Amino acid sequence: MPDRRQATRANAAAAAIGYRRPALGEVVGEIFARIRAGVPTPRGPSTHDLADGPRQLESRASAGKLAPLPRSVVAPGYRRKMRDTPSILHVDLDAMFASVEQRDKPSLRGRPVVVGGIGGRGVVATASYEARAFGARSAMPVAEARRRCPPGTAFLVPRFAAYRRTSRVVMELLAGVSPLVEAVSIDEAYVDLAVTDVTLETRAVAALARDLKARIRAATGGVTGSVGAGTSKLIAKIGSDLHKPDGLTVVAPGQERAFLGPLPVTALSGVGPATAERLRRAGVHTIADLAGLAPADLLERFGQAHGAALYRLARADDDRPVVGEREAKSVSAEETFAADVADPARLGAELELLAAQVGGRLRAAGLSGRTVTLKARHFDFTTITRSTTRAQPTDDSRVIAQAARRLLGDVDVSGGLRLIGVGVSGLTEFAQDDLLSLLAPAVRQETAPDQAPAEAAVPDPEPARPGWRTGEDVRHDEHGAGWVWGSGRGRVTVRFEGPRTPPGPVRTFAVDDPALHPDDPPDWHGDEG
Repeated sequence: MPDRRQATRANAAAAAIGYRRPALGEVVGEIFARIRAGVPTPRGPSTHDLADGPRQLESRASAGKLAPLPRSVVAPGYRRKMRDTPSILHVDLDAMFASVEQRDKPSLRGRPVVVGGIGGRGVVATASYEARAFGARSAMPVAEARRRCPPGTAFLVPRFAAYRRTSRVVMELLAGVSPLVEAVSIDEAYVDLAVTDVTLETRAVAALARDLKARIRAATGGVTGSVGAGTSKLIAKIGSDLHKPDGLTVVAPGQERAFLGPLPVTALSGVGPATAERLRRAGVHTIADLAGLAPADLLERFGQAHGAALYRLARADDDRPVVGEREAKSVSAEETFAADVADPARLGAELELLAAQVGGRLRAAGLSGRTVTLKARHFDFTTITRSTTRAQPTDDSRVIAQAARRLLGDVDVSGGLRLIGVGVSGLTEFAQDDLLSLLAPAVRQETAPDQAPAEAAVPDPEPARPGWRTGEDVRHDEHGAGWVWGSGRGRVTVRFEGPRTPPGPVRTFAVDDPALHPDDPPDWHGDEG
């Protein structure tokens, strides 16, 4: 009986991580198919390899001696061939929202900038690297970011139109490098060089990536991107994160395990705070530590899907292809908390940020949707979803947030949630929000008006009546283009400057001044005036 249980356990481990003994017919058929196609046939497994039983398989896997079965003996379509050139790039714009704000607002360059919901319960969407030096980070409550950041930090509302413009420029550049580009979000994408005629030797790929980085900086008016290159999406993604901002990492073929080994397990996608803590308690801190665990142990600790994914990723076993433009069925965003959260106010603030991300992605893709879905995972990993369907599709972040908050009201959060997510499905290419949702007032910010000189610090916003929002683009009939520096007490203060001007003057007007209008984002390629 013990032998049978062990065999069953080993069989499950082998199947979950993608290993199986192929049938003889599969081996012969694949070999003849390669011969007919004129494809060289690599050395297949030895007779000893094919004769291995599940117990030997588990033993060899535990000892780190088991390599994936050669693709030549795997049934066609079962697993893709791993690449042997660093032909996948991952391009990630550095703190994109904050970088665009600093580009368009020269008085903020080199200073801490926080973009997000700047109301009392707002959450940080992006923090500039200057703000990160003080501990500000994405998904942090804005109130906490205010406590950490020094006076003069700019807290701004998002300007998705400006971010979309910048994203389009970058995506067009990437499309010029390769016809196969997978846009992951508004600020990151994978690029497949294998479908091009460029030289895929490691030094040549590094030179191409350096040139691409320089072109991105020039085309976007100074926004930088970090690039990783490797034989898989996993390696490219981790490489782009490793030396931010403005970083470049190219991992040569055959060096993937050495590259991953010393990195913390949190560098792997799928290892959030909860998983990292469970691994830490097991003495696993680095990816090399994780790679040393037996597959059966991982399956027992984390279940089949998660355990198998961890086993393969720790060994740099990632054969996911770069997928070009495809029809999206839904758009979603989620956040895993470092500690379980039971505070309804904190959860509501998190929903606001997630809804803003989802709405921004919908608008960037020219999509809208009717069904809003809330995902909530409890402390015991029980996951529930709640959905509501509207009469008309929407891409409005406020409408999405309102629906998500109503759904959250039906969820028992007293025991704490470790993950929360918001999604929109039932997608279409147009939005037809009802008039009331479009007219719903947004939360605005007030600041005491001040005729401060150009070099003065950005005032700290205070709770406000509806009106001008700090950071939004405006134009004055006499003074030209600028942005809202602050508003309140019946007045609005504007700084008149743009991407190609020096830091500009600050002037204050009545909030209902007929000469002051909302404006489109400035063009960083041309002159302001």
